Amino acid sequence: MFKRYLAILKREFTGYNAAKLGKDALAGVTVAAVALPLALAFGVSSGASAAAGLVTAIISGIAIGALSGASYQISGPTGAMSAILVSLVAQYGIQGMFIASFIAGALLLLCAIFKLGGLVSYLPSPVITGFTSGIAVIIALGQIDNLTGFKSSGLSNLEKIASYFTSPQSLDPTAFIIGVCVIVFMLVYPKKLGQYFPGSLAVIVIATAVKMILHLDVPSVGEIPRTLFLSDRLDITAVDMSDIPAMIVPAVSIAALGLIESLLCGASAGRMKNERLDADVELAAQGIGNMLLPIFGGVPSTAAIARTSVAIKSGGVTRLTSVFHALVLLLSMFVLGGVMSAIPLSALAGVLIVTAVRMNDTKTIRSIFSKKLKTAMGQFLITMAATVVFDLTKAILIGVAFSLILFVVNVSDMQVTVADVDPERLSGDIDPAKLAHTSVVYITGPLYFGTCAKLEEKISGIGDNYDNYNIIFSMRGVTVADISGIEALHEYCERLIAEGRMVYFSCVQPSVMDLFERTGLKQDRFTYEMFFWSTDKVFEHISSL
Repeated sequence: MFKRYLAILKREFTGYNAAKLGKDALAGVTVAAVALPLALAFGVSSGASAAAGLVTAIISGIAIGALSGASYQISGPTGAMSAILVSLVAQYGIQGMFIASFIAGALLLLCAIFKLGGLVSYLPSPVITGFTSGIAVIIALGQIDNLTGFKSSGLSNLEKIASYFTSPQSLDPTAFIIGVCVIVFMLVYPKKLGQYFPGSLAVIVIATAVKMILHLDVPSVGEIPRTLFLSDRLDITAVDMSDIPAMIVPAVSIAALGLIESLLCGASAGRMKNERLDADVELAAQGIGNMLLPIFGGVPSTAAIARTSVAIKSGGVTRLTSVFHALVLLLSMFVLGGVMSAIPLSALAGVLIVTAVRMNDTKTIRSIFSKKLKTAMGQFLITMAATVVFDLTKAILIGVAFSLILFVVNVSDMQVTVADVDPERLSGDIDPAKLAHTSVVYITGPLYFGTCAKLEEKISGIGDNYDNYNIIFSMRGVTVADISGIEALHEYCERLIAEGRMVYFSCVQPSVMDLFERTGLKQDRFTYEMFFWSTDKVFEHISSL
């Protein structure tokens, strides 16, 4: 893996010059402008602090960016990660989150060592889309408190929603107005202008200026320390080993999200830049980064598609774009810390709500529902609901399990049809008279345990309706079989032979023929030549008798 990483660096920096360095630096500044408000917002929404989000973006930009499996990945705090961290912090505290992050980093490193990056390719697209939409719902719900001044309680999302109706609430009108104005501003902000100055940064600057000028009394971000080592960080000496087992499940959720989001980001951005991501190297980078972050007081990190796409569109050439973006954030931390501490939390809430709305893959969702793709609709809705109701790991498992059930149901659609021999389509060497009592049974679909009952039902029904002497089973459409399906077909063939009929097989696929031979059906249990490569060959054989 280390050799592959060095090979990536060699390709990436071959011919590197001052002009490319300038492009990387400019792209880094642009990405930092996008990342700054998001880092602060995701830090707060994760249950930690705005400073934790900023530190995460800085450390991730330098460490993970430098070790990445591609030149374009930009990592940092994300909305999806924040959505699962907030309940983790509420249940286990900030130290529990740090421990889970460290374990998750180790798990990601193990995934890289055992080359498990390819697993994400087995996730159906509607499941991923449903998961993303579910995360978007969680992010939006998580901003209600900061947007309105309400106070929610409970650990699960459903408990928090219920608490708004079961406990007294008091609206903070000033914070609410600021948040709503931020949402409206971002929705109407011109896209062309956003290419030069991100709307999220512009609206945060305006909201903060209004608060400071009018001396508005609304909750703010709070102090931004001028240090990379936050006071709240992983304290190894305070770790109680008895707490470790309880952190395994949250760590698995963090690692699973880090794997899925980072590799999906790499696949999507790789198509934009026409550069392939090395999944194993990327997972190693994510693992090392997430083991480092708790030491500084940062929250878990993943690759972020929004920031990565900005880096590519801004002309970033190498991974130095990620490093430059981190250095700009570091500079802003020291220079603008006092101003950032005054940012209204409701303004950040508005930014996150709009971000959540834009997280949804509206094009894919519209395609699924407009075309009425029932399987995809079910996968999407069930995964989205499971993401909101349960946690990430359960949601993915439920979505994949549901997809597998639907797949089994769909592929079990076996077609069995019967046709008599058409004399006009026979070659001149074949005597039509000898085929007058011959029928061809066409089987299409998988021949396995899930279709045995359907196979017996359809074949048995057909057998009662014809009296032909020769029965040919054409199996060109059977590409998958197991011993249960072979045995079911064989039992029916034995009944036909017992009735005095002659049974033949044609067009048997090599994999199915191999199973016939391994189960002994071809050699031992049939007493005459029954297998032919084509139906015409069967006709010739019957005609020669």
